Amino acid sequence: MTVRRVMGIETEYGISVPGDPAANPMLLSGQVVHAYASAQGIRAAHASWDYADEAPLRDARGFEMGRGVADASQLTDEDDPSLANVVLTNGSRLYVDHAHPEYSSPEVTSPRAAVAWDRAGELIMRESVRRLSQVPPGVNLYKNNTDGKGASYGTHENYLMPRETPFSEIVRHLIPFFVARQVVTGSGRVGIGQDSRTPGFQISQRSDFFEVEVGLETTLKRPIVNTRDEPHAVADLYRRLHVIIGDANHCDVANLLKLGTTSLVLAMIEDRAIGEDLTVNRPVHTLHRVSHDPTCRETLELRDGTRLTAVQLLWRYHELAEKWLEERYAGELDDDTAEVMWWWGTVLDRLERDPMEAAREVDWVAKLKVLQGYIDRDGLEWSDHRLKAIDIQWSDVRPDKGLFHRLRAAGHFEELVSDDEVLHAVHEPPVDTRAYFRGKCLEKYPDQIAAASWDSVIFDVPGHTSLQRVPMLEPLRGTRATVGPLLDRSADAAALLRELASASG
Repeated sequence: MTVRRVMGIETEYGISVPGDPAANPMLLSGQVVHAYASAQGIRAAHASWDYADEAPLRDARGFEMGRGVADASQLTDEDDPSLANVVLTNGSRLYVDHAHPEYSSPEVTSPRAAVAWDRAGELIMRESVRRLSQVPPGVNLYKNNTDGKGASYGTHENYLMPRETPFSEIVRHLIPFFVARQVVTGSGRVGIGQDSRTPGFQISQRSDFFEVEVGLETTLKRPIVNTRDEPHAVADLYRRLHVIIGDANHCDVANLLKLGTTSLVLAMIEDRAIGEDLTVNRPVHTLHRVSHDPTCRETLELRDGTRLTAVQLLWRYHELAEKWLEERYAGELDDDTAEVMWWWGTVLDRLERDPMEAAREVDWVAKLKVLQGYIDRDGLEWSDHRLKAIDIQWSDVRPDKGLFHRLRAAGHFEELVSDDEVLHAVHEPPVDTRAYFRGKCLEKYPDQIAAASWDSVIFDVPGHTSLQRVPMLEPLRGTRATVGPLLDRSADAAALLRELASASG
């Protein structure tokens, strides 16, 4: 195992209506989903979500929370017919989650592919905004994680792991890594504190909203390590690590490193390759302090009393990964792993010399550079509302309004994935996971699919008295190599199901 594993990104988008701060976000989010789905010919009654295997209250620590004590926001397995929810031909899910439109990417097997299908989500949201703008005032969407007034919404990562890996080891080694990771993956934010009451700039959009080290919740008492145990795969073999502490990234390099370095650390945990104790004292407090220090010079304290900066702590993980890769693969790295290791070292070098050197690769540095330009030019204070407006405008999905997109068009960022690759990912699924089967079934048989989920497709075939459910509990089956010819020769869903039944005996 290297950086390659089954992974994906879920992003909730901020939403607003120009001139109407009281607009209903749930209603608006539904309009966003319907605007895109209807343009693709997806009817609301088709290709909805199959909740049969959802278990959001199952905890990786070995118990299940009672529904009676769960917050309503945790009951994500309850179908609400009033909320829009569709599956797209690229294998992704587009739906309304907690009063935000959410794009959940299909399963991919590399950080680079995760970047491509995450950016595809931006284009899907952009198309919704374009269509809704035809009826003023329209809707604005933002790829960010806070409205600056006390609300936060998530960008979650998912990593498939073997069930046999002890969860306690995952917690032990990931908490210090996540405390430090934000200096590479933070998206930057104007304001300190959940409601941005204290003037200033901080590295991460999300860090101030985290209050505990470990827990099941995602919208209250947010934990550094989330324990939701919902594998969407064979439960005896796999767990899905649900990471809720990340920011929404625009920069390809930061996004690649978010997925890639985390996957590498997980691979070392799985291989019992981290012998060093990097436990950070007071991790939640330290998480906030690291985020509040754009100089990257403040030190944090390890359990053994060692003091080092967040960048130096990440160097420790980098050195462990380098040593482990050398021992395991003798320097013969696959392209994805080599790319992640190169960018990891390059970005840490730049952050260590002068964080502003990483403005082409790291979101928060690029944003701070722009904000500092306004401060220097106009003599603004960090409390100035214009800086908060610039912060929000940074993440607007519209190419002519979003500051990031305007700078990207002007060549200010390192790009790892081409526009053509992203356009391809808007409509086509990855070829090397079960997302291929899901997406291609949606493309070929849209009127014969009643619902789908990460681990199933449910067909409604004429002549059958009941729905036909095809389980997909192995994420690396259903690929183009394994089902492509079958799908090519199956003119309709009935033919497909006959062949599947014949093959299974």
